[in-house]
Amino acid sequence: MPLRNAPAVLVLAFLVIALSGPASARAQLFSPGAQGSSNVHVMSHIPTGGPFHANSIDVEQEMARPYVYVSKRKDAGMHIISIKDPARAQILYTWNIENQALHQGRSLGAVDIKYFKTRNNRYYVALALQFDQGGPDADLGAVIFDVTSLPDTTKVKEVGRIRAPDTPNGFHTVYSYKHSDGRVLLFTTTSGPHYNVYDMEKFLGHDPQQGLISQIPLPQDATQGMTRMGYHDTYVGYDPVTHQDRFYGAGAGGYYVFDVSHPEQPQLLTSVTGVAGMQRGHTFTPDPTGRYAVVESEYQYAPLRIIDLKPGLDGTVKTISRPIGAWTARWNGLAHNTEVRWPYVFVSAYEDGIQIFNMMDPTNPYTVGFYHTYDGPTQINKPNPMEPKAKPGEGDVDNGSFGIDVRNADGLVVTADMYTGFWAVKMDGFDGWNGHQWGVPNVSSAQDWDNGPDGAPKGKVS
Repeated sequence: MPLRNAPAVLVLAFLVIALSGPASARAQLFSPGAQGSSNVHVMSHIPTGGPFHANSIDVEQEMARPYVYVSKRKDAGMHIISIKDPARAQILYTWNIENQALHQGRSLGAVDIKYFKTRNNRYYVALALQFDQGGPDADLGAVIFDVTSLPDTTKVKEVGRIRAPDTPNGFHTVYSYKHSDGRVLLFTTTSGPHYNVYDMEKFLGHDPQQGLISQIPLPQDATQGMTRMGYHDTYVGYDPVTHQDRFYGAGAGGYYVFDVSHPEQPQLLTSVTGVAGMQRGHTFTPDPTGRYAVVESEYQYAPLRIIDLKPGLDGTVKTISRPIGAWTARWNGLAHNTEVRWPYVFVSAYEDGIQIFNMMDPTNPYTVGFYHTYDGPTQINKPNPMEPKAKPGEGDVDNGSFGIDVRNADGLVVTADMYTGFWAVKMDGFDGWNGHQWGVPNVSSAQDWDNGPDGAPKGKVS
């Protein structure tokens, strides 16, 4: 959630912001007929039942399995949506955690969701949960479901729960990854200053340690002066040049890149710290080459910054402290999560809905399309109902499009809007993505569960 009392973005940052997107602040965020750019078209929209019934989102990448998974904070559950016909998406299955009345207070509920595939050709979903202490599940991090049977929902079943009693309050985010050594790994946040790494096939095999194989620490000085410790979002990807599996973690103090080729022994490669206006890292998404990264700091007025990681990866500097570019949809709004399909960046931009910008020149990104999924009035200077402790006058613009994902096979873009539900859109000219067609590695958040990362040596399966 946005940091309270964070400093406004410095004037220097605004000099590099591309202001070609929808800009001015209005009582209503768009005028009639201006809900989206002419090149972005709605394929499907499913209202999901009111505020906070849609949150994060993950789409399966195989066209033969046309399923989308949506977490929902309200009632702490998930929706499984079929996009077999993208123009007629439908909810197939909904799950809510038991004993709703016992999960009260300021619990966030189900905040993230990711699917994965194991080597025995079974498909699973990891639903991340966060509950306050004092209830029955303060130590519950994730519930794992077997969804292999879809579209037959009668055989969808819970197969286990990951608990982390040493770091209560659950997992805020999860990231599933096909490691270059063949393992299926789940990276999870904790309430402590580290990320947990689980071998999911060990977990499914009833490993006494729940499959926990490693913890990725924050640098020791990262939490000094921080009111919120720990990591937030992460990305894990393979670098075919160095043959490294790399962890990109955003959290207290900034952004950190680790070599996790041997996840049991993570090695810090470089960091992004001391950037003006950034007290804490929120989202960290590199491009397919691993050189440029889009970073978000999660406070109103903050643009997305673009960072050149090369000086840090080369060892020229100890830490990177200056962006080379920035982008925003609206000067007093807030972007949230990002998916990079170079040269495009797909953004779930809260009140500004789905935004798409081009970062071919990372010093001069520009908007190429948008669609406003949030249809309410701007919530600037209005408290978020999920943040009851907010003080009067503290603006809140984190309403609307929360999570976003892209299906590489056909270019379908999906988002979960916290107020208006599930949306699927297409952008003219974007009919799929393969990095090789752009002269870059075929690396994104989409995993090749059968073959492993692009460019990784074969035969490394452990």
